[in-house]
Amino acid sequence: MAVLLLAEVNNGELSMDATAKAVSAAKSLGDVTVLCAGASAAAAGAQAATIDGVSKVLVAEDAGLGHRLAEATTDLIVGLAGDYEHIVAPATTDAKNVLPRVAALLDVMVLTDVTAVVDGSTFERPIYAGNAIQTVQSSDAKKVISFRTSTFDAAGTGNSAPVETIGGASSDLSTWVEDKVAASDRPELTSAGVVVSGGRGVGSEADFALIEKLADKLGAAVGASRAAVDSGYAPNDWQVGQTGKVVAPNLYVAVGISGAIQHLAGMKDSKVIVAINKDEEAPIFQVADFGLVADLFDTVPELTEKLG
Repeated sequence: MAVLLLAEVNNGELSMDATAKAVSAAKSLGDVTVLCAGASAAAAGAQAATIDGVSKVLVAEDAGLGHRLAEATTDLIVGLAGDYEHIVAPATTDAKNVLPRVAALLDVMVLTDVTAVVDGSTFERPIYAGNAIQTVQSSDAKKVISFRTSTFDAAGTGNSAPVETIGGASSDLSTWVEDKVAASDRPELTSAGVVVSGGRGVGSEADFALIEKLADKLGAAVGASRAAVDSGYAPNDWQVGQTGKVVAPNLYVAVGISGAIQHLAGMKDSKVIVAINKDEEAPIFQVADFGLVADLFDTVPELTEKLG
């Protein structure tokens, strides 16, 4: 069986972590061909060729594939689909935009957030905010799948897969207007080894600076609960949870977060969970490896100072 994997390429750069984890998930399905598409994708293709488990890399460069527009990328994948039984990608924002379109044009179902591969047609994925695991068996001739990368280890490097340049694609269904990108020196939230998240208990946008200072001392990414985001304390792209981003860092520090089931769905696979909350009955303590019942306004500044 052959697998076509859409690599995560942004502004010509390969997201190595997301792509390598998707390769790790897909390689049990068959020979993995990685597709790097964009206005500039050659460098990303060369990097993808080094990932262990990749049998071939396709590089599609075209101005119409730039700016992360889904329609042109969808047309490209559908044009290539005849040679592959599985079309897969990491469950990133871009893939969530592209894969449902691919599935619709191929008239098949899309399997999202797959966390385990049983065999070529059977997969597992979480449902009910992660409280149950659903086993899904697809009889479609082509399986369109996104992998929740937080549950897979990244494939190693050292490979030297052949790289082939193919034709691009374009579409007039959408037009790029502008990009508004928030610049940050912190690690990307979904791939960070350490994440410090704040919740409603932080109290205000100004006080969220406490979370950011602690994160900076730990070299961590900053996260937030939905309650904190909805209250305006933190931007939407910091949200961790069922309706936000799913993370699985080596260390997750939850500050002022009660631990609603929707939040736990986004971080419960973290290797070590530390919770700071003044409510000793907070649900977050049920999943925490280390818990501190204390006022965060006393504890966090002291912890930040001692880390210095």
